[in-house]
Amino acid sequence: MSQALLDELARRCRGELLVNEPLSRHTTWRVGGPAAALFRPANHVDLVQALRLFTAAALPWLVLGGGSNLLVRDGGFPGVVIDLRHFNSIRVGGDGVVEAEAGVRLNALIKQLVASGLAGLEELAGIPGTVGGAVVMNAGAGHQEFGGVVEEVEVLAAATYSWRQAEACGFAYRHADVAPGEIVTAVRLRLASADPELLAAVYAERLEHRRQAHAVGGPSAGSVFKNPPGMRAWELVQRSGWRGRGIGGALVAERHANFIVTRDGASAADIEELIAAIRRDVQQVTGVTLEPEIRIVGVPLPGGAASEGA
Repeated sequence: MSQALLDELARRCRGELLVNEPLSRHTTWRVGGPAAALFRPANHVDLVQALRLFTAAALPWLVLGGGSNLLVRDGGFPGVVIDLRHFNSIRVGGDGVVEAEAGVRLNALIKQLVASGLAGLEELAGIPGTVGGAVVMNAGAGHQEFGGVVEEVEVLAAATYSWRQAEACGFAYRHADVAPGEIVTAVRLRLASADPELLAAVYAERLEHRRQAHAVGGPSAGSVFKNPPGMRAWELVQRSGWRGRGIGGALVAERHANFIVTRDGASAADIEELIAAIRRDVQQVTGVTLEPEIRIVGVPLPGGAASEGA
């Protein structure tokens, strides 16, 4: 980023700006190179002002949620990573309608809903990430998906905020229709009333289940591959012979074959190469093409892997 752009951003915006920020500090795999800058807008106006500057400078940008389901290549991201952590309000209405901003941690929202006797997301207990990420990925666990309780989504597009009805969001398995250049900034949910004690019991059971299932022996990004229709990705990975095997510092977890964990010295290139090798072998052994659930962004170091695309 040019000094002129940095100066203009500081003049127009109140948010925090970190230059050459290592993204390994912000992702659950704990690998990846630096972003040219990481920006935390203070409010809605800040976000619009910053996006106008980035667009005028032809500077790429991406929104960071909790850093799970994201692999940043070792050469880093040659633009601005936007962190919406200051978009963190939750408003609980008396009619079962809840409004939460995109930077709210998903589990913090679920804990508040459970305490308020509002049902519909308690089975998602312990899922990492933010509300914005839960919308974009249509996060799900057990018999619940985030999109199932969404009433409206606030989206920033072309410097304009608007509320989009759930029916227009195209919620599907690990998917929502959020176009490139759009940013989810808030969501309105409609939930049913239930006994807080019963909800708390479900929440605790799901949280413990997730803790045990995800105790995979190292930093991970959760499930790497989507489940093909009627199949389980981990079973396909296991059938292809990859459970417990790895490349470089990246290893398929013994406990859960749809998790890749990192060891000391692991690189993003190791993970990306492992993902490509698993996909190739699963296709050869089972005839099924696995689709990654994680997003890969950034540029490789010279000689690094770039097989999956951003």
